[in-house]
Amino acid sequence: MLLGVLKFTCFGVVVNRDTSCRFDSCSVKHLFEDKHCNTLPKSSDLSPTVKMKVAAFNVRNLGNQKVTDKMVSQYLTKIISQYSVIVILEVVDKSGKAMEMLLKKLKCTADHPYEMICSSSLGRNTYKEQFVCFYRADEVKLTAQYQYEDNQAGDEDAFAREPFILRFHCPSTAVKDLVLIPVHTKPEDSVKELDELYDVVTAVRQKWKTDNIMILGDFNADGRYLSKKKKESIRISSDPFHWLIDDDVDTTTSNHNDNTYDRIVVYGEEMLDAIVPDSAKSFNFQVEFGLTDEEAGNISDHYPVEVELETVKKAAKPKKKALPQTRKTSPKGKGPKKGSQSRTKPTESKTSAAKKRKGQSVASKTPTKRGR
Repeated sequence: MLLGVLKFTCFGVVVNRDTSCRFDSCSVKHLFEDKHCNTLPKSSDLSPTVKMKVAAFNVRNLGNQKVTDKMVSQYLTKIISQYSVIVILEVVDKSGKAMEMLLKKLKCTADHPYEMICSSSLGRNTYKEQFVCFYRADEVKLTAQYQYEDNQAGDEDAFAREPFILRFHCPSTAVKDLVLIPVHTKPEDSVKELDELYDVVTAVRQKWKTDNIMILGDFNADGRYLSKKKKESIRISSDPFHWLIDDDVDTTTSNHNDNTYDRIVVYGEEMLDAIVPDSAKSFNFQVEFGLTDEEAGNISDHYPVEVELETVKKAAKPKKKALPQTRKTSPKGKGPKKGSQSRTKPTESKTSAAKKRKGQSVASKTPTKRGR
């Protein structure tokens, strides 16, 4: 539904004076007024914010089947509730009822009042996905959003799923203004789509006059989809863009590969300085919750990728630059993890030793290839 001056589809919020949007089953704000759920403390009783963590999570084919699965939904709410802001990718929920249900489950278990915003259904054919963002209303405020139109002359329809761009006011962090650009590239077109993100960032900077930009999500930026040579050719692969999740970080639950499909990229030195050193990583929920390979795979074939922002108090102290993650332990159900990290730009290839160790570990398991 396109209304007003800004031509984009949104749900349930007035973005500015020139724009109005209808309410829909998947609305921007879901305040916690469910009389059947009284376990959540009042906002005045909540503990002060200690850290602000932002994440992206590709929850494979997230819809009614997963949300109604008791085990899966239990762990999804545990994962989501760790973050101040989390963008969920690959949501397949035409009616919006599954996300409504997930939010109700979240509000019954989380220690913070969460709100939710959804993109429209995105895709070139009958298969559609949504970006869905859950965020803590007592920590951040959604100030604006828009669907990237993807209509540049001579380069129309570059994205299979156009980025759904979100702007937050974050009063407790070093950067008060934060723009998130969620991404889920089409694997076969990942090189083109990743390169096109340069133009998206340029458009956001011009539109909102801010450089506090974070790109996050499933880039499909590894394996056969993105070679070293092709990666070097994309415009967001070098300064002023900083890749916080290095090439040696496993972001998949599959024992069949340890590819780094999911990434977090920030724009500029100020945004880089606002990142807590060594906080960018994947969250291995299989190890954290002691799950079997099958249980982890039922939740998703991806791990979330996360990063922590400096608080105002911490930001006043001298600090070193944020470093990409260095994985130090081997997760349950996987072989030895990959190697160490570079400062801000990822190592372009995995070491032969890491490959050898990985091969030995994988050989001992029965392959259970999962689609993505």
